[in-house]
Amino acid sequence: MIDMNHPGSAAGPAVAPTTPQVIVERIRGLIHRGELGPGDRLPPERILAEQLRVARASLRQALSQLQSEGYLVTRRGAFGGTFVTELVEPRRRWLRRMRENLADLEDILDLRIAVESHAAALAARRRDTADLLAIEQAVRQLDGVKDIASFRAADNAFHQAVATAARSPRLAAAIADARGELFLPTDALVYPPDVDRTVRDHGRIAAAVRRGDPEESGTAMAEHIELTRAWLRQILTASAPASVGEPEMPDRADAAQTETDVR
Repeated sequence: MIDMNHPGSAAGPAVAPTTPQVIVERIRGLIHRGELGPGDRLPPERILAEQLRVARASLRQALSQLQSEGYLVTRRGAFGGTFVTELVEPRRRWLRRMRENLADLEDILDLRIAVESHAAALAARRRDTADLLAIEQAVRQLDGVKDIASFRAADNAFHQAVATAARSPRLAAAIADARGELFLPTDALVYPPDVDRTVRDHGRIAAAVRRGDPEESGTAMAEHIELTRAWLRQILTASAPASVGEPEMPDRADAAQTETDVR
């Protein structure tokens, strides 16, 4: 379901001017962040246009472009509608683009570390009881993951909850944009994500925010994203295709060594 209130969601305040390309980028961002996943159905056109606060003609053009790019498919009949595809082609294009320009990946991750570690530090200072409940719920949500889609939903819920607790809408929007650029290819891999590692990292961040420790909150978030950097470097520099036998998530020692080797 589209989050009507989250600043990074497609249903947030409309960006002016709201061109079809702006709508494309907003919906594409939802998919890249995992807020919309394979098989998810979009609301009917009229309702979606109202949620997005855009003209139906602009929305129609945007949906057509997303279909041509392989993100969406339209099905007819009683159970028809517009659905997110399995994302095979978009993911393949993303992986090819990142492999051809690893500096772009590094830039995206540098931005994520900058904005998300700062947001975590602010969250430690500004969070209230409702924020702590949302963060803790997102941590517990990982315990019940059964597949890649539920993993991505839980991971995204946690990062959103921390961003919201920072009490900075522009910072939260910047985080959503940066996460939207990083189209994590976990769905295409043959092994499951390291849920235990993610639970530990999220738990460490949540504990620091709960204690009101901005320095530890920011450090824990930065280290969490650095492990994502090390893992993606391995995937993108591997000679095998992304859908066949990619290397496993490195542990913290391996991640540190990768950082030293690269820099």
